[in-house]
Amino acid sequence: MAAFEYIALNNRGKKEKGTLEADSSRQARQLLRDKGMAPLSVVVTREEKLSGNVITFLFKPSLSIRELALITRQLATLIAAALPVEEALLAVSKQSENPRTTSMLLTVRSKVMEGYSLANSLAEYPRAFPQLYRATVAAGESAGHLDLVLNRLADFTESQQDSKSRIQQAMVYPTILFVLTVAILAGLLGYVVPDIVKVFADTGQELPALTRFIIASSEFVKDFGLIVLVAVIVIIMLIQRALTVKSVRLGYDRRLLHLPLIAKMSRGTNTAQFASTLSILSSSGVPLVDAMRIAGQVLSNTWLQAKVDEATEKVSEGASLNAALEQSNYFPPMMLHMIASGEASGELDDMLSRVATSMQQDVELLLGVLLSLFGPLMLLLMGGAVFTIVMAILLPIINLNQLVG
Repeated sequence: MAAFEYIALNNRGKKEKGTLEADSSRQARQLLRDKGMAPLSVVVTREEKLSGNVITFLFKPSLSIRELALITRQLATLIAAALPVEEALLAVSKQSENPRTTSMLLTVRSKVMEGYSLANSLAEYPRAFPQLYRATVAAGESAGHLDLVLNRLADFTESQQDSKSRIQQAMVYPTILFVLTVAILAGLLGYVVPDIVKVFADTGQELPALTRFIIASSEFVKDFGLIVLVAVIVIIMLIQRALTVKSVRLGYDRRLLHLPLIAKMSRGTNTAQFASTLSILSSSGVPLVDAMRIAGQVLSNTWLQAKVDEATEKVSEGASLNAALEQSNYFPPMMLHMIASGEASGELDDMLSRVATSMQQDVELLLGVLLSLFGPLMLLLMGGAVFTIVMAILLPIINLNQLVG
């Protein structure tokens, strides 16, 4: 069976879009007629037609972390209830309110019904189901504990969503303050100050240094503000383009790991992600060397990726995980001690999970402190800037009154 996308008229004459399964487009049209609908267009889902074409990878649909966690949890529940995988996929597809998600799940189901494993079927959508996800599902299928593995994946994706939402919520207030600060300063320097300068120019008095500085800043913003804005955007785009070069990105990521605060944030986030991913893969039955290769690919810092690759080679040659990671000099001592303890006691998976939780908590705590300080700093900056401009305006007026008096 295949998944078909359709456009049809319902019994009230309105167009409806959706997805259904059928052996052929003719059968799909007949199924629509049986429902009292008049088919206008019935085509195989775009993803099936384009599968295997590397160029179309970027056009494949993706899932948000929340959607992925929900789908994974529903699949785990249904499979734990002894439902066949294809029936579980069908049930979850009917639960989804997003037509693209429904189409995606039906396409995966059709691949499963053709005899492919669930992991291989999910590979039709690499952007929606990343390599970590597929490798873990494959391990669960081979071990016969797919429901347990899917529950672990659901916990993992839900924790990711929780961390992401907390960070986004914490960033709302500082971001609003920053935008307001820039907008207020631009408005004062671009529109308010020039009008007041005209009044001072008619008096012919010598203006205070602070006032002259604000006037010069106002003229600069008025004459070159737009040019500076465009230049900043171009510079950011050039930097982003330069970071796509592997050698440049490698050097950039290496420097990040030696900057105050940023180094702690980057190292903590990446090591927590690495430990969590490695724990999930290892506990799901993936061999340690393969698990390290996959876990290394989820790191956002390319320099740490390279260090994990080196550690993976050492582990494949017989070294312990603790010794291989220690030689990189980039992983926290606490993490290395806990890994060594886990290897000695045979509870490496549990220790990696504890390391990931601890590292993530440390990062979130540090981020929370920084964000809590960022808001007051923005208020001080905005208040100080406005106060400076107001004083620059008042000083000439005070001097004028003294001269008149």
